[in-house]
Amino acid sequence: QVQLVESGGDLVQPGGSLRLSCAASGVTFTAYTMGWFRQAPGKEREFVASITPWAGSIYYGDSVKGRFSVSRDNAKNTVYLQMGSLKPEDTAVYYCAAVRTAAPRTVRGYEYWGQGIQVTVSS
Repeated sequence: QVQLVESGGDLVQPGGSLRLSCAASGVTFTAYTMGWFRQAPGKEREFVASITPWAGSIYYGDSVKGRFSVSRDNAKNTVYLQMGSLKPEDTAVYYCAAVRTAAPRTVRGYEYWGQGIQVTVSS
């Protein structure tokens, strides 16, 4: 069974930093592109970042470019999202997702999803 489990969500002040982790099991991790998405109440789930198996291609959504950084540790079957210069509009549930071989930047492009984890940016 494929499982993706996010961790590291928290309450943080504007301008602060936070690192999310996503641990994968039940997959050959190096065969999968990993993605991060987020969803705020009443809004569509939006693309945040993606990273191909050996980090040869990395993509970011326009709203987080220059502030967030995605990385992966294949030995630990884990992908990370380092978030900096956080703004209140970054408040959302953040989801980890995986897809074999492809590097999509759309919700429909991913095969497997984690349960999501809350990030709240507030003063």
